[in-house]
Amino acid sequence: MTKREKRLERIRRNPKSVRFEDLDQLLLDYGFARRQPSGGSSYYIYARGDMRLTIPMNRPHLREVYVKSVLKLLDDIEDE
Repeated sequence: MTKREKRLERIRRNPKSVRFEDLDQLLLDYGFARRQPSGGSSYYIYARGDMRLTIPMNRPHLREVYVKSVLKLLDDIEDE
């Protein structure tokens, strides 16, 4: 089992307590490009092809709704 698979399973098991760094690394592992915020914003933009995600950097954990939307998107990518 690769690090990416382990990280994905850990996030799936507990989507309520996911750190931004873990989700960020997972998206980068799946080939998303990250654009950092400018002008004082805390929202990071991830892009892969025509897919776009906007995720706020909250400390210490992300809100569950953002994590679930990323998991759904990654499931769609794996189904292709």
